[in-house]
Amino acid sequence: MPNSSRLLPRLSFRSVARVAALCAAVAGTASLPAHAQGEWPTQPVTILMGFTAGSGVDIVGRTLQESLQKSLKTTIVYDYRPGAGGNVASEVVAHAKPDGYTLLLGTAATHGINPALYKALPFDADADFTPIAPLVEVSNVLTVNPAVLDVKSVKEFIEKVKANPGKYNFASTGNGTGTHLAFAEFNARAGLDMVHVPYKGGPDALQAVVKGEVCCIFNQVQSVLPQFRAGKVRLLGVTTRQRVQVIADVPTIAESGLPGFNSTIWFGLFGPRGLDPKIARKVNDAVRVALETPAIRQKLIDAGNTPRVETVEQFKATVKADRQKWAGVVKTVGASID
Repeated sequence: MPNSSRLLPRLSFRSVARVAALCAAVAGTASLPAHAQGEWPTQPVTILMGFTAGSGVDIVGRTLQESLQKSLKTTIVYDYRPGAGGNVASEVVAHAKPDGYTLLLGTAATHGINPALYKALPFDADADFTPIAPLVEVSNVLTVNPAVLDVKSVKEFIEKVKANPGKYNFASTGNGTGTHLAFAEFNARAGLDMVHVPYKGGPDALQAVVKGEVCCIFNQVQSVLPQFRAGKVRLLGVTTRQRVQVIADVPTIAESGLPGFNSTIWFGLFGPRGLDPKIARKVNDAVRVALETPAIRQKLIDAGNTPRVETVEQFKATVKADRQKWAGVVKTVGASID
């Protein structure tokens, strides 16, 4: 048998070195994460929503969509996965690959209320997510049907309901949602005895008030504005510390007889655990650009929202503090979902 080594071409030391360097480069590239092989993003980004199309979350998301696409230079796709107070969508993102292509438009409910309300969740609301950026702060407003409960102030509302324990029903957007707990906290603070009637989402709950099936609701300002402007409902007080610009004549509940009352919710973006900090900061920057664009900012304000700009680190602190706050509220009102 001929010597196999004689059949191989002779390679110079310089040629061997070049081949070795090329092999090392290829091996190094194969070990890099997907986003490092090209500037993220290189494909559309999907943002899951745990609430229905037409909800307050959807309105805010759609308002920011075009600006986010422009800043990130990619398509933003919204994927609606309503159910269990936002937990269905949250579970998908919690278990998603942390490559930046699957995000969550979460809320104070998904990351503040639900961890305290549900005895068992299929994810850890703290450990399984990367907070990225807040979008807006949202105020609820005490909304009544004057044909059912003819009162013109928070003070009159409290007096009338207190004088008729168990007579009046209040609607919510679902058992354990922010609207439910805000009203439950209000009732506890004011010493009211009312019957809770949960509905499947904001539109159904508000229609129940308009039709007179229930007397009142705490609902997002942006959701009740059309019915208010049509004269079908009356707004008595907002739940935030300060008045809301678009309905500046409506006082806060705190200044209307319940000092210190504050029940605010927020919407924000989250990624899965392990999301590259560079991607989180890039999305945060894109959100900031959108919220600081005058036309977008004014559109959000006109809808009853307050744009909220924070760094990634500041938003992490906000989420943590809000989780602690809602845990206290849930304990106070004794709410729970098995």
